[in-house]
Amino acid sequence: MPIWKRNLIVCWFGMFMSSIGMSQIAPILPLYIDHLGVHNTDLIAQYSGFAFGATFIISAVFSPIWGSAADKYGRKPMLIRASLGMGFVIGCMGFAQNVNELIGLRLLLGVISGYGSACTALIATQTDKEHAGFALGTLSTASTAGSLFGPIIGGYLVESTGLQNVFFITGALLFLSFIATALFVKESFISQNKQVLPMKEIWSQIPEKSLTLTLFVTFFALTLALYSIEPIITLYISQLTKNSSHIALIAGMTFSASGLASIISAPRLGKLSDQLGTQRVILAALIVAGLMFILQAFVKNPWQLMGLRFILGLASAGLIPSVNTLLKKITPDFITGRIFGLTMSSGYLGVFCGTTLGGQMAAHYGIRSVFYITSAVLLINAVWVYMKVYRKMNMNEKTLY
Repeated sequence: MPIWKRNLIVCWFGMFMSSIGMSQIAPILPLYIDHLGVHNTDLIAQYSGFAFGATFIISAVFSPIWGSAADKYGRKPMLIRASLGMGFVIGCMGFAQNVNELIGLRLLLGVISGYGSACTALIATQTDKEHAGFALGTLSTASTAGSLFGPIIGGYLVESTGLQNVFFITGALLFLSFIATALFVKESFISQNKQVLPMKEIWSQIPEKSLTLTLFVTFFALTLALYSIEPIITLYISQLTKNSSHIALIAGMTFSASGLASIISAPRLGKLSDQLGTQRVILAALIVAGLMFILQAFVKNPWQLMGLRFILGLASAGLIPSVNTLLKKITPDFITGRIFGLTMSSGYLGVFCGTTLGGQMAAHYGIRSVFYITSAVLLINAVWVYMKVYRKMNMNEKTLY
């Protein structure tokens, strides 16, 4: 088996486990906070929101730092550090005695994370150009699958083993990722970065600054769009259906539809970007995703919403791997880790801003307004991508490829 394939399998498993670890805890946080002695509903909501969001904000700060370390010491050491550290911290959450300790550990989780960006940098730099789009597309399904199945797995473990054991089991799974990474990931790495360069110097060495900035914004816009719907999807389902006894089940199916579609289409769109060019896939995916959000505002029943979200997942699956593939092609290897760290920071900020924007817009202007605003963000971004990426890549395709 080629080394790049073996690395891809191990990284896929590790990213799947880390994504489960990050996502499965969110739905059970209110229950665990109640278990830790906070019984006031308003306080539980406040603590849960802070504990969930703080992890992503801290991760946004530290991702570029770990990316810089990856450029200096190698991507495999960062994978080992993150998988072992996340497994230990999540396992310790099961021993928390009060909500302050839990929040402190959630903050520490944000500091220690970085498995995803290190995986992306490793696969991008260790895979040949002919297979880069496919490899990065396949890798992106790990995060999607983990986010999709994480809440389901977390809920099942709570029912079958108890609240605290969820953290212990998740920590053990991440420890398995640590072992697999240490034993089976192979990296051919020669450091060209003898010291940690300041961001100003890193930026000066990026050959395509405008293009890189556009890709950062695109990554941010995509995650903002996808997560803006999360706080309101159950409420929207309740408006669309008269059968209130199955709202939770239908909402879960609706939420999962886009994730399932992404798993199906991401590798295929990754291959398509290798063949047709990443700029074409990015532009088409942005336009389709923007149109799907507009149509979701006009649905009459949950099944129409589910179908549109499935199509949304088919389109959005082409964005993240295509962005990563294009970044790989235009970024010098010795700063790849830092650049992918910045990309992950854009994504984490998108998660935080998306969940905040969705809730606030729904509260002030109604649920359907969230779909309009999100669609506008994506379509405006599509225009920017056309001006800054598509036209430029078409004119200079031979040079860049």
